[in-house]
Amino acid sequence: MRRADQLPWGNPPLLILGSLAGGPKHGYAIVQDVAEQAGITMGPGTLYGALARLEERGLVEALPGDERRRPYRLTAAGAQALSERLKDMSRFARTGLARLSAAHP
Repeated sequence: MRRADQLPWGNPPLLILGSLAGGPKHGYAIVQDVAEQAGITMGPGTLYGALARLEERGLVEALPGDERRRPYRLTAAGAQALSERLKDMSRFARTGLARLSAAHP
């Protein structure tokens, strides 16, 4: 996983869940979506390892696919986990930005 800045924030499972929140996608489409939305490039090992762990935890499920492309979708548990995490991140971001604003007007 690569990003061009000094403070990478991307967590592969979170990025994958965020991508799948927009609808089912196969691996390559997830990689493209994450690159477009977050500026982070995931390699196949990172992607499929994270997908396997997410599937084991019941947060995503594989759908029937053709020989080469197997789509995945977010489960209800995955949507709930993503929602909770994004709310936590939003609170953290608001607090951090308020502190920066106060300390560095």
